[in-house]
Amino acid sequence: MPKEIGNSDKEIEMDPTCHNCNSLYYCTVGNPNTQKKNCPMVVNPEIEKEVIKLYKSDDFVRKSTKIASIVEAQGYINWPRLKDTIEYAKGMGFKKLGLAFCVGLRKEAEKTAEILNKYGFEVCSVCCKTEAIKKTDVEIPQEFTMISKTGYPIGIMTCNPAGQALLLNKAKTDMNIIVGLCVGHDITFTHLSKAPVTTFIAKDRSNPHNPAAVLYTHYGESFISRDLRMQQKEKK
Repeated sequence: MPKEIGNSDKEIEMDPTCHNCNSLYYCTVGNPNTQKKNCPMVVNPEIEKEVIKLYKSDDFVRKSTKIASIVEAQGYINWPRLKDTIEYAKGMGFKKLGLAFCVGLRKEAEKTAEILNKYGFEVCSVCCKTEAIKKTDVEIPQEFTMISKTGYPIGIMTCNPAGQALLLNKAKTDMNIIVGLCVGHDITFTHLSKAPVTTFIAKDRSNPHNPAAVLYTHYGESFISRDLRMQQKEKK
C-alpha cells in the first residue's frame, strides 16, 4: 500500500511497489494496472516519455539495451549466465575485460578468465585483498578481524574494492565482471569503476553462491524467521 506522509490523509507518497502486482497481466502485455493507485504507469506517465528520449539520445543506453535484449532472446533457458556475459560483451564490441574477484573464489576467477580468453577477450583481474591493507588501518574495529583455530590470519587484511576499481580503471578495461565480492564491497567497486559492471557470481557462502536458494527452501524460511525473532529480542 502507498505510505502516508505528513499529517494529512491526502498526502500520499506514490512510490512503486511492483512486487505486489502480477505484472504478467499488465505492463508485460502493455497495460497499466489501474487497480493500483501507485502503478508507475498510472502515476508517472512522464517517465515513459523521458525514457523513450533517453533510449534515443544516449548512445550507450540505446546500444546496451538492444544488445542485452538480443542476447536474452537468443539464450533464453538455452545457455548459462557466463555465455550471456560473453555474448553481451561481443555485441558491445568490448575487447578488454576486468575481473574483480574474491580471494575465496580464485579458482572460479581463474576458470572464468580461461574461458573468456578462449573467446578472444583480453582479461585482467584484481584480487579483493590487493594492496594488503590492514582492517584496523581503515577504521574497522579489531573485533572484526579473524584468526583461525590454527592461528592462520584469515581476516587481518581488509577487502579492497576501491583498489580493485582503481587498478582496473588504470588498465582501461571495457567492462568489469564481479566474481564473488562481498555485499557492500560490490557496491563500492561499482561506484568507483569507470567501466560498466556486471556480476557473474554473487557471493553466498551458505548457499554455494546461489543467493536465491534461501527463497525456495524450508530451511531458508526458518533461518529468516529465527533471525527476525533474534533481532526483535535484541531491541527489547
